[in-house]
Amino acid sequence: MFASLGRFTYRGRVWVLAATAAFAVLSIVWGTGLFSTVTDGGFEDPGAESSRAADIVESELGHDGMDVMAVYTSVDKIRVDNPTFATQIGQLRDRLPEEHVKDVQTYLDDDLSERERGVLVSEDMTATYVPLTLHGQDKAERMEHFKEIEDSLDAGPLDVYLGGPLPVESGISSQIEDDIVRAELVSLPILLVLLVAIFGGVVAAVMPLAVGGMAILGSFTLLRGLASVTDLSVFAVNVATILGLGLAIDYGLFMVSRFREELARTGDVERALPATVATAGRTVAFSGVTVMISFAGLLFFPQPIMRSVGLGGMAVVLFDVIAALVMLPALLAVVGRRVDSLRLPLPRRTATGAAAHRIGGWSRLAHSVMRRPVLYLLVVGAVLVTAAAALSGSRLGSTDERYLPAEAPNRVAMEMLREDFPTGGYGQVDVVVTGAVDRAELERYADRLAELPGAEMAEVERAEGEAAHLVVGYKGASDAPATGGLVRDVRSGAAPEGADEVLVGGVAAMQIDNVAGIVGAVPAVLAFVVTATLLLLFLAFGSVVLPVKAVLMGALSLGASLGVVIWGFQEGHLGGLLGFEAAGTIDPTYLVLIIIVAFGLAMDYELFLLSRVREEYLATGDNAHSVAVGLQRTGGIITSAAVLLVVVLAAMGTSGLLSLKVMGVGLALAVVVDATLVRALLVPATMRLLGRANWWLPGPLRRLHDRIGITESDEMPAAPAEPVREPVR
Repeated sequence: MFASLGRFTYRGRVWVLAATAAFAVLSIVWGTGLFSTVTDGGFEDPGAESSRAADIVESELGHDGMDVMAVYTSVDKIRVDNPTFATQIGQLRDRLPEEHVKDVQTYLDDDLSERERGVLVSEDMTATYVPLTLHGQDKAERMEHFKEIEDSLDAGPLDVYLGGPLPVESGISSQIEDDIVRAELVSLPILLVLLVAIFGGVVAAVMPLAVGGMAILGSFTLLRGLASVTDLSVFAVNVATILGLGLAIDYGLFMVSRFREELARTGDVERALPATVATAGRTVAFSGVTVMISFAGLLFFPQPIMRSVGLGGMAVVLFDVIAALVMLPALLAVVGRRVDSLRLPLPRRTATGAAAHRIGGWSRLAHSVMRRPVLYLLVVGAVLVTAAAALSGSRLGSTDERYLPAEAPNRVAMEMLREDFPTGGYGQVDVVVTGAVDRAELERYADRLAELPGAEMAEVERAEGEAAHLVVGYKGASDAPATGGLVRDVRSGAAPEGADEVLVGGVAAMQIDNVAGIVGAVPAVLAFVVTATLLLLFLAFGSVVLPVKAVLMGALSLGASLGVVIWGFQEGHLGGLLGFEAAGTIDPTYLVLIIIVAFGLAMDYELFLLSRVREEYLATGDNAHSVAVGLQRTGGIITSAAVLLVVVLAAMGTSGLLSLKVMGVGLALAVVVDATLVRALLVPATMRLLGRANWWLPGPLRRLHDRIGITESDEMPAAPAEPVREPVR
């Protein structure tokens, strides 16, 4: 099957490259329009109680919440009663178009009481905030109105900082987009230099980058089509793009490395290319499907942003695989022996070709692991379990302005509101009551709510028809334990007489619902991903032991990486090094994304290693020898692939946004742990101890695998292996 694909791309190389070029033009012209169709946000669970409460308020009572809180101050700290200050604020209302702004308040409004006016002015009288309510049936529509009026909120000599839900969400999205573009611009030159160093020449080094570029363009085209039928988050598209770039370079590295090896063995491009696709191409195909299975697990989560990452990830990995198996072989067929052209005067130390066969560091390591498997297993296992122990102290929260850089205007606005204004530290729990409840009963219900622990006040905000909106005020962070306790007390309390339903919403309730939605979906996600991965690895290796071992090793590697993430980001131990302030909690959205992506990458490297081990085992029947030679031949390639991927992820980790730092650094840690401790030490040691049991397969399953398993073509035998330094028995 794969050898036939290799022969097809060789014979039709001109047509394949012509079709690729035409598709690239389409992607540039149409696919890159994707970013005009994506949305901000998507962190909320639309089916949660808090979302239902917000929907009822908007549909039955009309939206009246504060969408934007514009904070005005000045460098020289002039007072709000200064004529210059007052004039600028007075002119603000005239500049705001009524088709976008539903309501606006300033401290100069005549219809405000002294108490209401005082709330809008800072305690030192040098700043004011202007709350705005925007038109719109939903958040997406109000976000469009906000972007239309954002420039109109400028007030001449006064400094303006925009806070509130819409500016914070918009600020996070803009920061993500800017930082991802910067990460790609920074990482690409570094990747090219590293690829040249790995291959020793420019032509071979450019090949993996070509795969990455084509994969990203292809995914843009597919995602733009998907955006016409479902919402896609800009966060998801950007994250999926940079991860797809890393994987594409991995696949390109693996394919080009094997092509050079086969070309050196056969001396003929027409024979080397089918052999490359039949071996390395097969591994890339299985690896891609494995990673897509992981991304598909995100479709089980209720939050739109998770589904967006899932769709974006599957799209970009699909094109990673297509580019690696179709475009790259055709390109190699045209380049042929010139793949080693433009060599640089570097030491002849590469991860491929003859250097991969020389007895060196990887051979010595393989020999050491084969001789002392129990020692390696115990030491590495202890290190991973110790690192994973930090998971027991995880405290889950949600993304808010604390994830923005300290100097970000949206974060500054929220901090000023909290610290400088009389009621700035107040948060609000929204309570929605439906049914025939009279006003007096609603007032009595509000009095009961005001007496709950953590409640500062409670009042009936609005009541029309059979819907009422009450607010419960609290002080402190929305994800603080006391705030969570207040939300739970409101939800568990007795409903007012005559009520059909009581729904609790607001930021704190939304955060609780999001965490619950994520945690609740995890069992189904794990069941799907693990089951599908076990089945795929069974088809790839014809064993029931190796798939189970691979999943267990992946789980151990993930636990260690997540433990370091909790220790470094939630507890803030990496704050000084990476330049951030710990929020004290961590959003489970990013933990889940790290788990999903890192698990896919772990299986990616597992396939790289075990595919080569399996080739040797099929040729020799010697388990210890096969494991040692597999590690010797793939160790350099896996390490090189890991280094390249870490560069991409580390570039993402330099973002000023805490969420990208968590994901970039967390995934980079996972790659390093998996490619070194797990793949280079733990997996070979375990396989050495298991011996021939690695390849155990009951008779019925063997017959099933013979029928449906996907193996290398029989006409593509593995190249004879140079033995390791001495026998390993």
